[in-house]
Amino acid sequence: MPQFYLEEYGRALAGRRVFIACREGILRDQHKSIIADIKFLHRFGAETTLFHNLPHRHASQKLLNLLEARLPETRLIRIAAGEDFYEEVLNFAEPMYKLIFLERRPLVDARGQKINAITTARARRAEIDFGDIAANVNLKDMLKKVCLKIEAGRCERAHFLPAGKDAIKQELFTVEGCGTLIANNFTEEFRQVTTDEEVAIVHRILTAYKRMGFLRPRTKDYISKNRRQFYVTVIDSIVVGCVEGKPIDERTIELGALAISERFRNQRIGVFTVTSFIKMMRERGIDRFISLSNNPQLETLYLTLEFAKKTLPEYQWRQAISPNVMMFFKEYPSR
Repeated sequence: MPQFYLEEYGRALAGRRVFIACREGILRDQHKSIIADIKFLHRFGAETTLFHNLPHRHASQKLLNLLEARLPETRLIRIAAGEDFYEEVLNFAEPMYKLIFLERRPLVDARGQKINAITTARARRAEIDFGDIAANVNLKDMLKKVCLKIEAGRCERAHFLPAGKDAIKQELFTVEGCGTLIANNFTEEFRQVTTDEEVAIVHRILTAYKRMGFLRPRTKDYISKNRRQFYVTVIDSIVVGCVEGKPIDERTIELGALAISERFRNQRIGVFTVTSFIKMMRERGIDRFISLSNNPQLETLYLTLEFAKKTLPEYQWRQAISPNVMMFFKEYPSR
């Protein structure tokens, strides 16, 4: 069950323009869920616009009447039949806070894995599969126009997500989301854990990693009692990653419990977390860093950051506690 952050993310929506684009077939199939999600956005003061391409014929009138009746606060904009739906939406002149495309399924990369969050620069380079988006649409050109709209400051964030129950709610009010977010204005912060809420979030992230078998369990009580040695990476005011700093000696600290929320994996958040942790510790006089892990992704991360795979004699006691786990080491010149 996803964790919803209604207060935190809801504040960002108040008075902001949220535009939703949904093609005819998807709107017919999912109109109940879409209406419920849009009404949910109104609770937080969002100004909503729904683009659709329902034809002006008798068969569509019942659904059009339902949309008008259930969504009196939402502006309904019809894209005429025969027009390029995506072209018309992207050429809409008004500035947008969020532009949400409701599709059959999320965007996936060349390996078939869902793309979670991505910048416009990376979106241009990525090999992206758009699934069932209309066959006559030039997909790369459409994505390029989305990126240009964001880069021109006419849209802060674009979302592609699979339509369904609570889809918009899950995309906008959870860390993980359910679709693909394209944006350039992520705000990053690294800080020490302080609140009980942050303790709970760290515990949830670590529990997910524990299931993968790469992390020794940390109870919520342990995290709470040792919160001064836990640090978090925060994106848009929400905790998305964590690391534990375990003192080894006067010069050395161990990076433990390094974990990133699923949505932000492979987005260089791990690099940001480790480098921010090292910077903070070096300011406190620490110049040696070790970490023990058999996680292949962490191995790649540490080697990218020029850690060495080795165990120094002075850390043999620590290696003995985890005898079958690789140790990574990095040393900086003493200040």
